[in-house]
Amino acid sequence: VLSQRLKSLSLQSVAGSEEKNMSKLMLACCKVYISESRNRVALETIERAAKLFPEAAIINKFEDETYNRVGYTLASKLHPKPSYEPCPLRTAVLAMVKAAFETIDLELHCGSHPRLGVVDHICFHPLAYASLDQTAGVAKSLAADIGCRMQVPTFLYGAAHEEGRTLDSIRRELGYFKPNSSGTQWAGGPRSESLLLKPDGGPAHMSGEQGVVVIGATPWVDNYNVPVFSADITALRRIAKRVSERGGGLPSVQAMALAHGEDVTEVACNLLEPSKVGGDKVQQEVERLAREEGMVVGKGYFTDLSQEEIVEAFLKLGPCIDSALLEYSALHS
Repeated sequence: VLSQRLKSLSLQSVAGSEEKNMSKLMLACCKVYISESRNRVALETIERAAKLFPEAAIINKFEDETYNRVGYTLASKLHPKPSYEPCPLRTAVLAMVKAAFETIDLELHCGSHPRLGVVDHICFHPLAYASLDQTAGVAKSLAADIGCRMQVPTFLYGAAHEEGRTLDSIRRELGYFKPNSSGTQWAGGPRSESLLLKPDGGPAHMSGEQGVVVIGATPWVDNYNVPVFSADITALRRIAKRVSERGGGLPSVQAMALAHGEDVTEVACNLLEPSKVGGDKVQQEVERLAREEGMVVGKGYFTDLSQEEIVEAFLKLGPCIDSALLEYSALHS
C-alpha cells in the first residue's frame, strides 16, 4: 500500500524517475540482539545512544523477558558509491554496542535463550536497491571497530566473511547451543576466557563480562517462533530437529527448542529463504509433528517486521529522493 507521501508526488517526478542517472533508494537494515530485557536503565541508555544518530532510525524493538533478550532493528540509507563520509548505520550501532558494554554485565545475566556475549549478534541485510556487498562492507568495518577500539573478540559470517562462513557454524564451535546452567537456562559469563575459534577481530581471549560479538551480512532472514504447550524439552528438541533442514526437515530452516515459561516451549526458527519456506509452512510442520507427540500448538509469530514494513516505516520517518520512492513503490505496490 502506498503511503500518502508517495501518492502526492507529481507526474513530473514520475517522468524524472525514468532518467538513467536517477538516484535509487539504497537502504540497509541492521538487527542488533542484546542479552538483556529486564534492566530498563540499560535499555534506555542504549536507545539514547542510537538516537544521537537520527539518520539511522530504530524501526522496531522486540523484547522477551523470559529469554532476557532484546532485538533492535535499525535502518538507514547507504551511499550509492564508496565514500569517506561516516556511515550513519555503523556509527549508530557502534554507539549502541558501547552503551551495552558499559551498562550490562554478562556475568549477571540469566535467561532461557542462548547467547555468546552482551551484544550477542549483529546482522546486516540489504533493502530496496542496496547490495549485499555494501552491507558486508559496513559489517566488516563495524567488526574492526569493536575488535580494535573495545578489545572484544568479533567473528564474521555470511558475505562479511571471506569464505562465507555460516552463523550456526560459529555458534556450534563456541558452544552456543549447550545450556550452561540448568537444563534450559544460560547463566553467567563463559566458563573460560580462551576461545576455541580464532576471532576475525579483537583479542584472542574474551572477558566474562562482555563475551564475544558475532557480526554478519546476509540476504533477508525471518525469525518465526511457534509456542507448544509442553515442558517436555527432550520431545520438543526432537521436533525442532525434524523441522530443520539439518535434521532432514524443511529446506533453509534452522530450528531449536527453547523453554518459554513453566509450561511452554517454543520452536524458534530462522527462515533463511522466507520467500520459499515461510512461517505458514513452519507452523504446519510443527503442528503435524506435535500431534504425533500428543501436544497442543499455539499460533506462531514473527519477531520483527517484514522487509516491506521496514522500508515503509523508514520512508515515513525522514526525507528521501522522490524519484527513488516512486520507482521503489511502483515495483512493490
